[in-house]
Amino acid sequence: MANTHNITEMFCQIDDFVQNFMKYLEGRSLESGKIRKRNRKSTMSTSEVITILLLFHLYGYRNLKRFYLDYVTKHLRSEFPDLVSYNRFVELQKASILPMLFFLLKTRVGKCTGISFIDSTPLKVCHNRRIHNNKVFLGLAERGHSSVGHFYGFKLHLAINDKGEILSFMFTRANVDDRKPLKDKNFIKRIFGKLFGDKGYISKKLGEMLFVDGINLITKLRKNMKGRTLSAVDSVLLRKRALIETVNDELKNMCQLEHSRHRSFTNFFSNLLSALTSYTFFPKKPSLNLSKINENIYQPVLF
Repeated sequence: MANTHNITEMFCQIDDFVQNFMKYLEGRSLESGKIRKRNRKSTMSTSEVITILLLFHLYGYRNLKRFYLDYVTKHLRSEFPDLVSYNRFVELQKASILPMLFFLLKTRVGKCTGISFIDSTPLKVCHNRRIHNNKVFLGLAERGHSSVGHFYGFKLHLAINDKGEILSFMFTRANVDDRKPLKDKNFIKRIFGKLFGDKGYISKKLGEMLFVDGINLITKLRKNMKGRTLSAVDSVLLRKRALIETVNDELKNMCQLEHSRHRSFTNFFSNLLSALTSYTFFPKKPSLNLSKINENIYQPVLF
């Protein structure tokens, strides 16, 4: 649980970015003298809204309304003196999505070390028995299939480095092929070196395309893939793919990335971004000890 000092430090980071970001947008916005736009100024700033959304995930609460009413309004009044009603807070979430997205992409992603892992995780929006009754995501969500069965919702495609830091992410419908994000230049622009994935990423054409961009896609081999072998280092690192599965598990169970209580797509996307951003503030993330791995691989055999 974050203390007051951490809240202040987090808010300052967010507020510095948001203020510069808003100035950047204002300087490039197109305005017409004939159209009058209503710009209702809120007593609560966008930086405060984003900070509270991140604290919701970091504090381990399961319900945003209960967190806001039972904790923020009672125990964080000194940190947030201009609190608004919960209904107004939900309205302000919409304005915080774009600044929060760029805050995550520009300041919170990690640096590639040459060893990266990629995986997709399902984001269910409702139980399978309630698919036909779900109206919130009608026309947006799709049916998909994962290792644990069929689901209705979306997918989060995630790439991390060996330190457990997020390098890139993409949000798609559930029926999108796992290999599609790797064809997007924006998704792979921060990645170089070796990229480890499961068998769902096997594609000769994709591997050749990524190789041109400086990425060596490494996956497990199928039985019919004769003539191909993996080095000892690659074989060991491939078995360490559990690292990204651990990250996905923390995002879902600690940051509550996935739940079925959304009342709008805006609320869903806001929860997705705030969960990813809050994870970047974890003081300790799942990581690999590469020096120990290399030591075990190259340890001399004594006779």
